[in-house]
Amino acid sequence: MIDIKALRENPDLGRESQRRRGADPALVDAVLAADERQRALLTGFENLRAEQKAVSKSIGKASPEERQAVLGQARELAERVKAAEQDADAATAERDALLARFPNIVLPAVPSGGEDDFVVLRHEGTPRDFAAEGFAPRDHLELGESLRAIDMARGAKVSGSRFDYLTGVGARLELALLNAAMDRAVANGFVPMITPTLVKPEVMAGTGFLGEHSDEIYYLPADDLYLVGTSEVALAGYHADEILDLTDGPLRYAGWSSCYRREAGAAGRDSRGIVRVHQFNKVEMFCYVPVEEAEAEHERLLGWEEEMLRLAGLPYRVIDTAAGDLGTSAARKFDCEAWVPSQGVYREMTSTSNCTTFQARRLGIRERTADGRTRPVATLNGTLATTRWIVAILENHQQADGSVVVPEGLRPYLGGLDELRP
Repeated sequence: MIDIKALRENPDLGRESQRRRGADPALVDAVLAADERQRALLTGFENLRAEQKAVSKSIGKASPEERQAVLGQARELAERVKAAEQDADAATAERDALLARFPNIVLPAVPSGGEDDFVVLRHEGTPRDFAAEGFAPRDHLELGESLRAIDMARGAKVSGSRFDYLTGVGARLELALLNAAMDRAVANGFVPMITPTLVKPEVMAGTGFLGEHSDEIYYLPADDLYLVGTSEVALAGYHADEILDLTDGPLRYAGWSSCYRREAGAAGRDSRGIVRVHQFNKVEMFCYVPVEEAEAEHERLLGWEEEMLRLAGLPYRVIDTAAGDLGTSAARKFDCEAWVPSQGVYREMTSTSNCTTFQARRLGIRERTADGRTRPVATLNGTLATTRWIVAILENHQQADGSVVVPEGLRPYLGGLDELRP
């Protein structure tokens, strides 16, 4: 949730943020109008209630001749107070509903535009020239099936389309990735966490995932619970309604969880293999920091993601995501995209987002400052490894005979195995 006080003081900032996202700037005026009405009605209610209390106190002091009139005035005021309270509550609900629709204010450095308007910050590593090596690269599914590492057919038989089994070296490779990611996280001061994958509606809404992309989320109506698409949700909810002590530095958590996404609207897109599936595993970093440190922490998260990409031996590029492709909670997002040889394109492997105070305001997460006041913290997240990495690892490290060289950084997590063979 955005800071309504800041929006009152600088509505043009909100309008510009909406324009840069490709969203409607009129939402700012709707929020401010609802806010003004709510504050006026609340003031009216509080004034009436104060008057009611004064009249009620005067009943005992009234003379017998005046008492009936005072009692009548008290009853009338009680009815007016009740009606005023209902009006104020309705106005508050209207304002809050509009605020819930308002995405985070994008940071000044974020590129304007939509999905295709990102800015490439840098390229790291050089994609292999398979033509010079004398063979055409196979795609990850062909390699995975040859290695008996990926079984899509039985995944579909058991669970439907976009489900898979990782088998044999495929299962070991995913565990190697996730264990390597968790080791890197712990080395950088993160607390490892195995998180719940079912969360309450207020936690899912608090992280900003029940807005325009809510059709991506699996919901269990019998239990009124949501399946998470990232452990970010559970990690954000971990400190809901708490006051944190950040005097010793940020609180950093690394969550390992299975993740679930409906992939609504993805029919026909990336339907081959494990690029876009309904269930996958992921290690996600999540940080609580003072607002002033958020941008520096964002750069640190990106650096740790890049360490993992280098460990996996992947050529990649870093992009600064455009405002219209940020999602509701993020004020800025960097993506790391690895080269996928069979497609001849870079594909997203990780992302890291600075959500400023947006999620903390919704979830009631604050810190106590040196002067004793409380204020919302900033939250940030970033992916260290996920199932999709197997796509890039198999394709970038394949050999002409269908074998795959294990990246050196992952070999200790595979018992020293240096090659995967059909």
